[in-house]
Amino acid sequence: MEAYHPKKHVPWLLWPFYALWMLVAGIIRLTGRLVAVILGVVFLIVGGILTVTVVGAVLGIPLMILGFLIILRGFF
Repeated sequence: MEAYHPKKHVPWLLWPFYALWMLVAGIIRLTGRLVAVILGVVFLIVGGILTVTVVGAVLGIPLMILGFLIILRGFF
């Protein structure tokens, strides 16, 4: 059963950060905490491997950030 959450007003400047945090929260809601932490570690590793190649850094750095946020949200 999901609780009702009223819509919050988010300033347009902070909206990208809010959207990213809601994406991470949605991933954890779907997968569970332990699987989310494992998924976050996998994202960190894959992002690190991609960052070693200069061309892959464009995708690797955001993937590492997403992995770190998933781990952070999974623990807390």
